[in-house]
Amino acid sequence: MHLAIFDLDNTLLAGDSDYLWGQYLVDQGVVEREHYLAENQRFYEQYQAGTLDIHAFQRFSLQPLIDNPQEKMLALRTGFIRDVITPIIAPGARKLIAEHRDNNHGLLIITATNSFVTTPISTLLGIESILATEPEVRNGRYTGAIHGTPCFQAGKLTRLDAWLAKQPQVFEKLHGYSDSINDLPLLERVDLPVAIDPDVRLKAAAKARGWPVRSLRN
Repeated sequence: MHLAIFDLDNTLLAGDSDYLWGQYLVDQGVVEREHYLAENQRFYEQYQAGTLDIHAFQRFSLQPLIDNPQEKMLALRTGFIRDVITPIIAPGARKLIAEHRDNNHGLLIITATNSFVTTPISTLLGIESILATEPEVRNGRYTGAIHGTPCFQAGKLTRLDAWLAKQPQVFEKLHGYSDSINDLPLLERVDLPVAIDPDVRLKAAAKARGWPVRSLRN
């Protein structure tokens, strides 16, 4: 059996759900506009450069979950998925997923974005299995910290290997899809890597390694 492993942001989505969630909270008046926009942009640029401190970013991005009632944040998330995420599912994403499903391949999303944001996106895409950065919860409340290993850069390999070890079947081949230089360790780990709408650095790395480069946006 084969397993198809998909990055989420800027791969299956034509945009970054983490960044867009921050923008959505600004637009909804949940956070202070000027400061939050500046910090959201700063962290996003660090991510693109491959220099992001994932712990610092998660403290920032999870703060609204600490400051606001859960019912309010869940309602906001529903609107976010409907109004922001659904329109940016990459045109070729559902076709690619369907191709793997038709071949009886396992499907897995692996993303650095926290599970509060990404779990309903995985459901929207019809993929049951997802590995995401997990927010720490104590006594029913978010702390702003990360629980366990962040699902980011080499941490994706740690999380993937732990997940694979728990599966009842052995996957003969691993397919991997991502857009980001941050996922170079993941793409080097799988048997069949594909760069999807890659950033400049990943595109160069893919060409140097002879990996396919595809777009899901056209």
